[in-house]
Amino acid sequence: MKIKRIRAWQVDLPLHEGSYKWSGGKSVEVFDSTIVAVETDDGVTGYGEVCPLGPFYLAAYGAGVRAGVKELGPHLIGMDPTRLGEINDRMDRALKGHPYVKTGIDMACWDLFGKVCGQSVCELIGGRFGDDFHLYRAISQDTPERMAASVAGYRAEGYRRFQLKVGADPLEDIARIRAVSEVLEPGDRLVADANTGWLMHDAARVVRGVRDVDVYIEEPCASYEECLSIRRRTDHPFVMDECMNGMPALLRAHADGGADVVNIKISKFGGLTKAKLARDLCVSLGIAMTIEDSWGGDITTAAIACLAHSTPTEYLFTSTDFNSYVTVSNAAGAPQRQNGRLAASTEPGLGIEPRFEVIGEPVLEIT
Repeated sequence: MKIKRIRAWQVDLPLHEGSYKWSGGKSVEVFDSTIVAVETDDGVTGYGEVCPLGPFYLAAYGAGVRAGVKELGPHLIGMDPTRLGEINDRMDRALKGHPYVKTGIDMACWDLFGKVCGQSVCELIGGRFGDDFHLYRAISQDTPERMAASVAGYRAEGYRRFQLKVGADPLEDIARIRAVSEVLEPGDRLVADANTGWLMHDAARVVRGVRDVDVYIEEPCASYEECLSIRRRTDHPFVMDECMNGMPALLRAHADGGADVVNIKISKFGGLTKAKLARDLCVSLGIAMTIEDSWGGDITTAAIACLAHSTPTEYLFTSTDFNSYVTVSNAAGAPQRQNGRLAASTEPGLGIEPRFEVIGEPVLEIT
């Protein structure tokens, strides 16, 4: 079995809520997603998806995915796509860095591998734990009153995990956290995610100002060292996200006692192969995780669900279902939320099939 063709499609993903806002005045109305197909000489095709959170969140952007696939593709033609280690080694040799570029190809190879084996990717990367798992709902930055109303609405839909987008004026962020905490009930979990938006003195004011609130503090400042300094000033449970970009960072956070929870974003690590390695490392170190990605549609959601559902329940802090945020369905068969919970597909591979009537014609083809 050899790779004979790699294709890519560009798909716009508008949001149900119109826009998504977070720290620093950043916002996105339409996400630029790329679907990647890896096709073999046996006629089997696997699919992946990469969708950066705009060009100003991480070092990634939509057009960069497609440019990177164009660069990488010729190096992979003729390789066996089921040899995931070899595929990743070739990608790393051909293109230094740019893990988000490699994610769609790696994800498509896993989808293809599952189809060849007749097994779901969830089973191949660990086997499923339980019937389903908790999702969180990200609450776009707004006034305290509107954010509290949004949380109350999503709570009525079954969500019990909420991630508030803060990282703005400290006094307003304190008001946001307090307003939302008042609409929660026992068993709910609240995360205040600053997305690196506070300077250290502002972060210190916020954690002091909500000392009596049951809230997790996530990625308050721009650097690991700054986040660690805030971690050492508060007794709130602490989450690290943006600065967790590889195995050395995870090991450093563990050695420093820097986080109670870390976020594993598939495209930040370079695909399911390396995200699984990070997941397994965290399990061995006793660190809880949010399993997710930067953004995406149905295919990304299917991949997230496979990794999350194959994570031991006690180590899975939460996960997400990006396909419920957007107005466009780019693939059939993707898991759909039920009462704030999700389950990975039991079908071979990722269990999805692109909606070609939606995604249109490919913008890139490599043979």
